[in-house]
Amino acid sequence: MTYRVSLVCMGNICRSPMAEVVVRRTLDQHGLGGKVVLDSAGTGGWHVGGPMDERAAEVLAQHGYDGSPHRARQFDFDRYDLVLAMDRENLRALRRVVPEGTDVRLFRSFDPDAPDGAEVPDPYYGGHDGFEIVLGQVKAAAEGLATYLADRLD
Repeated sequence: MTYRVSLVCMGNICRSPMAEVVVRRTLDQHGLGGKVVLDSAGTGGWHVGGPMDERAAEVLAQHGYDGSPHRARQFDFDRYDLVLAMDRENLRALRRVVPEGTDVRLFRSFDPDAPDGAEVPDPYYGGHDGFEIVLGQVKAAAEGLATYLADRLD
């Protein structure tokens, strides 16, 4: 069984592609890489076809991740089992368009130490520190997501 997951933010150049890179590695480390089809997308189409924000790619690279293959895309209505929004604004937008029966929730809901309703803040208008914060939050949620998926896919 293949499980389909999409990670979604506003423009698909900062948060969701960072999450895609980290989650992909985390799933591989948990032996789930071949069982999960993973992508990321934006609710808006402003950056479609463009690379990841250079600050996001730089922070990933500083921590041993490669974000260079990423190209931004807009969320489509393909069949997903799980769609994870980076914040409540995107969560609301997704719930209006995803097919009924699709599990749509906040990405940080998989971080056991995050408070209910926790979001991944948009670092776009800030500096390097904001991208570091996002990476830390993404890593924590990625581990929780891997555990969640392992329970469902074994």
